[in-house]
Amino acid sequence: MAGILYGVGVGPGDPELMTLKAVRLIRENDVIAFPGPVAQETVAYQIAVQAVPELKEKTLVPVEMPMTHDREEMNRNHDQAADALETYLKQDKNVVFLTLGDPTIYSTYLYVQKRVAARGYETCLVSGITSFCAAAARTNTPLVEWNEQLHVLPAVHRLDSQLEQSGSYVLMKSGKKMNQVKEILRKSGREVVMVENCGMDNEKIYRGAEEIPDDAGYYSLIIAKEACHGHD
Repeated sequence: MAGILYGVGVGPGDPELMTLKAVRLIRENDVIAFPGPVAQETVAYQIAVQAVPELKEKTLVPVEMPMTHDREEMNRNHDQAADALETYLKQDKNVVFLTLGDPTIYSTYLYVQKRVAARGYETCLVSGITSFCAAAARTNTPLVEWNEQLHVLPAVHRLDSQLEQSGSYVLMKSGKKMNQVKEILRKSGREVVMVENCGMDNEKIYRGAEEIPDDAGYYSLIIAKEACHGHD
Protein backbone atom coordinates (compact mmCIF):
# COMPACT_ATOMS: atom_id res chain seq x y z
CA MET A 1 0.00 0.00 0.00
CA ALA A 2 1.09 3.55 -0.67
CA GLY A 3 -0.54 6.95 -0.45
CA ILE A 4 -2.38 8.63 -3.32
CA LEU A 5 -1.37 12.03 -4.69
CA TYR A 6 -4.36 14.30 -5.31
CA GLY A 7 -3.97 17.43 -7.46
CA VAL A 8 -6.83 19.60 -6.23
CA GLY A 9 -8.03 22.87 -7.78
CA VAL A 10 -9.13 25.45 -5.21
CA GLY A 11 -10.69 27.74 -7.83
CA PRO A 12 -9.66 31.27 -8.75
CA GLY A 13 -9.73 33.11 -5.43
CA ASP A 14 -13.15 33.25 -3.81
CA PRO A 15 -13.25 30.49 -1.15
CA GLU A 16 -16.97 30.03 -1.87
CA LEU A 17 -15.97 28.79 -5.34
CA MET A 18 -14.11 25.79 -3.89
CA THR A 19 -15.77 22.47 -4.62
CA LEU A 20 -17.29 20.28 -1.94
CA LYS A 21 -14.82 17.58 -3.04
CA ALA A 22 -11.81 19.88 -2.49
CA VAL A 23 -13.08 20.74 0.99
CA ARG A 24 -13.69 17.07 1.84
CA LEU A 25 -10.22 15.97 0.68
CA ILE A 26 -8.54 18.67 2.79
CA ARG A 27 -10.59 17.64 5.84
CA GLU A 28 -9.97 13.90 5.39
CA ASN A 29 -6.20 14.01 4.82
CA ASP A 30 -3.33 15.16 7.02
CA VAL A 31 -0.68 16.08 4.45
CA ILE A 32 -1.44 19.13 2.31
CA ALA A 33 1.11 20.44 -0.22
CA PHE A 34 1.37 23.92 -1.73
CA PRO A 35 3.34 25.45 -4.61
CA GLY A 36 5.76 27.88 -2.97
CA PRO A 37 8.61 28.21 -0.45
CA VAL A 38 6.31 28.94 2.54
CA ALA A 39 2.97 27.09 2.59
CA GLN A 40 1.06 29.73 4.59
CA GLU A 41 2.12 32.49 2.17
CA THR A 42 0.80 30.78 -0.97
CA VAL A 43 -2.38 32.06 -2.59
CA ALA A 44 -3.79 28.51 -2.57
CA TYR A 45 -3.43 28.33 1.24
CA GLN A 46 -4.98 31.75 1.76
CA ILE A 47 -8.03 30.72 -0.30
CA ALA A 48 -8.45 27.26 1.21
CA VAL A 49 -7.99 28.21 4.87
CA GLN A 50 -11.04 30.49 4.63
CA ALA A 51 -13.21 27.51 3.63
CA VAL A 52 -11.44 24.92 5.79
CA PRO A 53 -10.03 26.58 8.96
CA GLU A 54 -8.73 23.22 10.24
CA LEU A 55 -6.11 23.42 7.45
CA LYS A 56 -3.98 25.27 10.03
CA GLU A 57 -3.62 22.02 12.01
CA LYS A 58 -2.47 19.90 9.05
CA THR A 59 1.04 18.91 8.00
CA LEU A 60 1.77 21.64 5.45
CA VAL A 61 4.35 20.81 2.77
CA PRO A 62 5.80 23.70 0.76
CA VAL A 63 6.93 22.67 -2.73
CA GLU A 64 9.26 25.17 -4.34
CA MET A 65 8.73 25.56 -8.08
CA PRO A 66 10.33 28.87 -9.06
CA MET A 67 9.46 30.35 -12.46
CA THR A 68 12.26 29.67 -14.92
CA HIS A 69 12.69 29.10 -18.66
CA ASP A 70 15.87 27.09 -18.07
CA ARG A 71 14.88 23.50 -18.92
CA GLU A 72 17.53 21.85 -16.74
CA GLU A 73 16.69 23.94 -13.71
CA MET A 74 12.97 23.32 -14.29
CA ASN A 75 13.50 19.56 -14.45
CA ARG A 76 15.63 19.67 -11.30
CA ASN A 77 12.93 21.62 -9.44
CA HIS A 78 10.22 19.20 -10.54
CA ASP A 79 12.33 16.18 -9.52
CA GLN A 80 12.90 17.70 -6.07
CA ALA A 81 9.17 18.41 -5.74
CA ALA A 82 8.38 14.77 -6.58
CA ASP A 83 10.98 13.63 -3.99
CA ALA A 84 9.35 15.80 -1.30
CA LEU A 85 5.90 14.32 -1.98
CA GLU A 86 7.20 10.75 -2.24
CA THR A 87 8.52 11.01 1.34
CA TYR A 88 4.88 10.96 2.52
CA LEU A 89 3.40 8.68 -0.15
CA LYS A 90 5.77 5.85 0.72
CA GLN A 91 4.63 6.15 4.35
CA ASP A 92 1.10 5.26 3.09
CA LYS A 93 -0.06 8.86 3.52
CA ASN A 94 -2.19 10.57 0.93
CA VAL A 95 -0.94 13.97 -0.23
CA VAL A 96 -3.41 16.68 -1.28
CA PHE A 97 -1.60 19.21 -3.48
CA LEU A 98 -3.60 22.45 -3.70
CA THR A 99 -3.32 24.52 -6.86
CA LEU A 100 -5.12 27.62 -8.12
CA GLY A 101 -8.01 27.34 -10.55
CA ASP A 102 -8.17 23.92 -12.19
CA PRO A 103 -5.15 21.58 -12.11
CA THR A 104 -5.64 20.55 -15.75
CA ILE A 105 -5.14 24.12 -17.11
CA TYR A 106 -1.48 25.25 -17.39
CA SER A 107 -0.72 23.98 -13.91
CA THR A 108 2.89 23.51 -12.78
CA TYR A 109 1.56 20.69 -10.61
CA LEU A 110 1.11 18.49 -13.70
CA TYR A 111 4.90 18.15 -14.17
CA VAL A 112 5.21 16.83 -10.64
CA GLN A 113 2.26 14.46 -11.02
CA LYS A 114 3.87 12.88 -14.12
CA ARG A 115 7.04 12.18 -12.16
CA VAL A 116 5.19 10.75 -9.16
CA ALA A 117 3.05 8.54 -11.45
CA ALA A 118 6.19 7.32 -13.26
CA ARG A 119 7.52 6.13 -9.89
CA GLY A 120 4.49 3.87 -9.55
CA TYR A 121 2.21 5.88 -7.27
CA GLU A 122 -1.49 6.41 -7.84
CA THR A 123 -2.46 9.98 -8.76
CA CYS A 124 -5.82 11.71 -9.09
CA LEU A 125 -6.88 15.11 -10.50
CA VAL A 126 -9.75 17.00 -8.88
CA SER A 127 -11.24 19.73 -11.03
CA GLY A 128 -11.74 23.29 -9.79
CA ILE A 129 -13.42 26.36 -11.29
CA THR A 130 -11.14 27.88 -13.91
CA SER A 131 -10.04 31.49 -13.74
CA PHE A 132 -11.56 32.36 -17.11
CA CYS A 133 -15.00 30.98 -16.26
CA ALA A 134 -14.90 32.85 -12.94
CA ALA A 135 -13.76 36.08 -14.64
CA ALA A 136 -16.55 35.86 -17.22
CA ALA A 137 -19.12 35.30 -14.46
CA ARG A 138 -17.64 38.12 -12.37
CA THR A 139 -18.05 40.58 -15.25
CA ASN A 140 -21.50 39.21 -16.10
CA THR A 141 -20.24 38.27 -19.59
CA PRO A 142 -21.05 35.07 -21.44
CA LEU A 143 -17.78 33.58 -22.70
CA VAL A 144 -19.25 31.94 -25.80
CA GLU A 145 -22.77 31.57 -27.16
CA TRP A 146 -24.49 29.53 -29.84
CA ASN A 147 -21.72 28.20 -32.13
CA GLU A 148 -18.88 30.56 -31.15
CA GLN A 149 -15.40 29.16 -30.65
CA LEU A 150 -13.32 29.67 -27.52
CA HIS A 151 -9.54 30.16 -27.84
CA VAL A 152 -7.42 29.94 -24.70
CA LEU A 153 -3.86 31.26 -25.09
CA PRO A 154 -0.99 31.51 -22.60
CA ALA A 155 -0.18 35.05 -23.73
CA VAL A 156 3.32 35.06 -22.27
CA HIS A 157 4.33 32.28 -24.71
CA ARG A 158 2.14 33.16 -27.69
CA LEU A 159 2.48 36.77 -28.70
CA ASP A 160 2.50 35.96 -32.40
CA SER A 161 -1.30 35.67 -32.46
CA GLN A 162 -3.28 38.53 -33.99
CA LEU A 163 -6.55 37.18 -32.51
CA GLU A 164 -7.96 36.82 -36.01
CA GLN A 165 -10.03 33.66 -35.41
CA SER A 166 -13.75 34.10 -34.88
CA GLY A 167 -15.18 33.64 -31.40
CA SER A 168 -13.81 34.68 -28.00
CA TYR A 169 -10.21 34.75 -26.80
CA VAL A 170 -8.96 34.16 -23.28
CA LEU A 171 -5.43 35.42 -22.65
CA MET A 172 -3.83 33.92 -19.56
CA LYS A 173 -0.53 34.77 -17.89
CA SER A 174 -0.19 38.11 -19.69
CA GLY A 175 1.41 40.04 -16.81
CA LYS A 176 5.05 40.38 -17.89
CA LYS A 177 4.29 41.24 -21.51
CA MET A 178 1.26 43.46 -20.94
CA ASN A 179 2.54 46.25 -23.17
CA GLN A 180 2.69 43.96 -26.21
CA VAL A 181 -0.56 42.23 -25.29
CA LYS A 182 -2.38 45.59 -25.15
CA GLU A 183 -1.05 46.49 -28.61
CA ILE A 184 -2.43 43.23 -30.04
CA LEU A 185 -5.77 43.86 -28.30
CA ARG A 186 -6.00 47.39 -29.71
CA LYS A 187 -5.33 46.16 -33.25
CA SER A 188 -7.90 43.38 -32.90
CA GLY A 189 -10.81 45.79 -32.40
CA ARG A 190 -12.32 43.38 -29.87
CA GLU A 191 -14.34 44.14 -26.76
CA VAL A 192 -11.87 43.64 -23.93
CA VAL A 193 -12.31 43.07 -20.21
CA MET A 194 -9.56 42.15 -17.76
CA VAL A 195 -9.97 40.82 -14.22
CA GLU A 196 -6.97 40.98 -11.92
CA ASN A 197 -6.99 38.76 -8.80
CA CYS A 198 -10.50 37.46 -9.52
CA GLY A 199 -12.49 36.77 -6.35
CA MET A 200 -9.76 38.04 -4.01
CA ASP A 201 -9.81 41.09 -1.75
CA ASN A 202 -7.62 43.07 -4.14
CA GLU A 203 -9.67 42.24 -7.24
CA LYS A 204 -9.77 44.85 -10.02
CA ILE A 205 -11.79 44.94 -13.24
CA TYR A 206 -10.68 46.88 -16.33
CA ARG A 207 -12.87 47.43 -19.40
CA GLY A 208 -11.11 48.18 -22.68
CA ALA A 209 -7.41 47.79 -23.56
CA GLU A 210 -6.77 51.47 -22.72
CA GLU A 211 -7.74 50.96 -19.08
CA ILE A 212 -5.37 48.05 -18.49
CA PRO A 213 -2.21 49.09 -16.59
CA ASP A 214 1.17 48.04 -17.99
CA ASP A 215 2.18 46.69 -14.58
CA ALA A 216 -0.83 44.41 -14.10
CA GLY A 217 -0.13 41.48 -11.79
CA TYR A 218 0.49 37.81 -12.58
CA TYR A 219 -3.12 36.79 -11.87
CA SER A 220 -4.54 38.93 -14.66
CA LEU A 221 -6.96 37.34 -17.07
CA ILE A 222 -8.18 38.95 -20.30
CA ILE A 223 -11.35 38.11 -22.23
CA ALA A 224 -11.47 39.54 -25.77
CA LYS A 225 -14.79 39.10 -27.57
CA GLU A 226 -15.76 40.01 -31.13
CA ALA A 227 -17.11 43.54 -31.24
CA CYS A 228 -20.45 42.63 -32.79
CA HIS A 229 -21.78 39.16 -32.22
CA GLY A 230 -24.71 37.39 -30.75
CA HIS A 231 -27.59 35.04 -31.30
CA ASP A 232 -30.64 35.41 -29.15
